[in-house]
Amino acid sequence: MTPRTAPALPATDPGPSAARQIDAKIAALDDWRGEVLARIRTIIHAADPQVVETVKWRGVPVWEHDGILCTGETYTSAVKMTFAKGASLPDPAGLFNASLDGNTRRAIDVHEGDTLNARALKALIRAAVALNASKMRAPAKKAAARPARKVARKV
Repeated sequence: MTPRTAPALPATDPGPSAARQIDAKIAALDDWRGEVLARIRTIIHAADPQVVETVKWRGVPVWEHDGILCTGETYTSAVKMTFAKGASLPDPAGLFNASLDGNTRRAIDVHEGDTLNARALKALIRAAVALNASKMRAPAKKAAARPARKVARKV
């Protein structure tokens, strides 16, 4: 008897792409939340055409560029954009209105009927991209600036 093996998946079929998963999530939210999430997605892509869409944590849309920029979580009463490094971002328009106590993250809760300030949100996305890019370059600078450490050995 020969052992049974599962058929190999074609190399060109990695499963549903993140973009298609996000499309499906937006379509499944057939109320104001789907419209808001779609608008947020459009603004993110306008602010950073090189953004990469991923899906993590049980279907949460995530937008990345040199690291996570923000997520798009949906709840019954809000669509929440959580910025991974939001506490380090300038927010002159005062968009952040949630998760204000933490040292790292900041969030924007959008409720039914709220208007998105697209201009300010684009600026926030661009600031997050710039911050991530600066963090990608920072380790090389720190390593070069740090003197070699002397290690004492017992003989």
